[in-house]
Amino acid sequence: MQAILDWGVGVVRSLQTLASPGLTGAMKGITFLGTEWFYLAALPLVYWCVDRRRGIRLSILTFFSAFLNSWLKLAFAQPRPYDLDPSVGMATEPTFGLPSGHAQGSAVFWGALAPVFRRPWGLVLGLLVPLIIGLSRIYLGVHFPTDVLVGWLLGGLIVLADALYGDKAQEALEKAPARWIILGAALIALGMNFLNRDDTSSSGVFLGTVAGFVLADRRVQFKIAGGLGNKVLCYLLGMAVTGILYFGLKALFPGKGGDNYDLFRFVRYGALGLWVSLGAPWVFVRLGLMEGLGGKATKS
Repeated sequence: MQAILDWGVGVVRSLQTLASPGLTGAMKGITFLGTEWFYLAALPLVYWCVDRRRGIRLSILTFFSAFLNSWLKLAFAQPRPYDLDPSVGMATEPTFGLPSGHAQGSAVFWGALAPVFRRPWGLVLGLLVPLIIGLSRIYLGVHFPTDVLVGWLLGGLIVLADALYGDKAQEALEKAPARWIILGAALIALGMNFLNRDDTSSSGVFLGTVAGFVLADRRVQFKIAGGLGNKVLCYLLGMAVTGILYFGLKALFPGKGGDNYDLFRFVRYGALGLWVSLGAPWVFVRLGLMEGLGGKATKS
């Protein structure tokens, strides 16, 4: 293993021979496309303004991928390149390195989103964006090439599983009683907390989002009314409240190291998920910005 890591550091050094202020700035901009901030902005955009059903699938896949990645990082506990050679660290991260969360998450997001775009643009984006994000992580010295390769592989497998079984799974869940889906999501969230007690954000946003999707699907089914201007208005209004919740609850709740920090972090991210999946569409319909479809007969 040490030989592989040493080889990886050599690859990082080789890429960094191309370094310049402009290229480094571009790489840091590219790597942003794999961060929590990007997904916090992009997932609501798909759900509210592009394709409601695709947004539901994409969100669940992204959250599952993020949790799996964080758990595997703890399981492998592998250092990052700058831990072996501090001179290559153009950026730092607070977690272990294997697998690359940016590579895995971008492969899942863009791969699962590809069907929304016209051919061949979906395929191009699904391959090209994860590729350049992965390369940016190597260039910045925060991942070994093997971290990125494993991340791409795991992301590709998740997308493949979604392509093969996603439609049937979504149809089955849409027909299932709401209370059983929410109970199942709560048990999964509990299991996520048990497996990774340092990350209650993934489990919180998962539970809040799934519960919101289920209730919205049965009570607040919607579609965007009007043109681009209406979509922009919905998105800006929804993200304004999202920002208030994100930063407001962060300031209100105890900080890291405070009493019950993990519990409050779970609640904070759960509230974010519930707002995006249920609260925002309900508000949009009430304001006449979206067209309510009446919802399904409630199965509870």
